[in-house]
Amino acid sequence: MSSVKKVGVLIGSLRKGSFSRRVANAAIALAPESLSFTIIELGGLSFFNQDLEATPPADWVSFRDAVKACDAILFVTPEYNRSIPGVLKNAVDVGSRPYGQGVLIGKPAAVISTSIGAVGGFGSNHHLRQCLSFLNMPTLGQPEMYLGNSAQLVDEEGEVTSEGTRDYLTNFGKAFATWVHKPWG
Repeated sequence: MSSVKKVGVLIGSLRKGSFSRRVANAAIALAPESLSFTIIELGGLSFFNQDLEATPPADWVSFRDAVKACDAILFVTPEYNRSIPGVLKNAVDVGSRPYGQGVLIGKPAAVISTSIGAVGGFGSNHHLRQCLSFLNMPTLGQPEMYLGNSAQLVDEEGEVTSEGTRDYLTNFGKAFATWVHKPWG
């Protein structure tokens, strides 16, 4: 793994101090140096509307260009009503088009789901994986990353609050680096 792979990070929560954003930043800080990360913001991404495909809005073009420049994608999502937030689903829809040519298609990926409850975003994790399978995105299977009680895992300064969580994120980062460096083709 000599080359550095560029990873785009899509965070499913728009709140500046969200628990998912804290977890994403912690995961980035603990990841191997063979990965470089860019958070691709989703707040300004207009809703997908197929009528706009002929002349896509500038925000779609910017988003697609940012994703296209990445070798892989890390999704970090909270769970909203046992599924993924609308802003993240919209990003997947915008990135999947035009049909058969979307910038997400075939990129290796991983999913971290967070929840302030004990289940760790199981529903959002698996709903997102279902979307990614349609896009032929090889998605890291192990270790699975469900982070329950996320409000207590990373503090407001971005520090991981337990050694177990730090180890979990570190091991996840190592596995993801190995995954991204496979010869996906």
